[in-house]
Amino acid sequence: MIELMTVKDHPLIVKNITWQSEAETQAFAQALARQPAIGRALIELQGDLGAGKTTLVRHLLQSLGVEGRIKSPTYAVVEPYTLASSSVHPGLAIWHCDFYRFNDPHEWEEAGFRDIFASPGLKLVEWPEKAGNHLPQPDLRIHIDMLANESRAVTLTALTTTGEELLA
Repeated sequence: MIELMTVKDHPLIVKNITWQSEAETQAFAQALARQPAIGRALIELQGDLGAGKTTLVRHLLQSLGVEGRIKSPTYAVVEPYTLASSSVHPGLAIWHCDFYRFNDPHEWEEAGFRDIFASPGLKLVEWPEKAGNHLPQPDLRIHIDMLANESRAVTLTALTTTGEELLA
């Protein structure tokens, strides 16, 4: 289902999908990685613990060409990556952030995240609400709910033209 609304002079696009398996999560990540706009996107990932946010990020980073171990940034708060010259997006800077451990939104500012979010590249943010109003507007918001049968109900919300491009 796709809904159109308007937010800040931009038509908001909401798309609801279901992932029945991790293979479907991986296929979504692969499709997202093929979008040219991925290299300039801010993507927020929302959902309860265990919903599959980090799993989606791992599949996305692998699809983009990140090699080696992809760690959850839960304790480090941020894990940076730079794609090799052999990837589809050579030299792309990627930051995977997890603000779950923040006790106060001002920790975002104190930790120096303003510079990261002002620089070019892909930013993937888990638990964005823990940063309060400090984050810039995301291009795409992905909300994942785990269903009783282990499938995932996913709401994709494009908040900018870059977000629209990602959902194309």
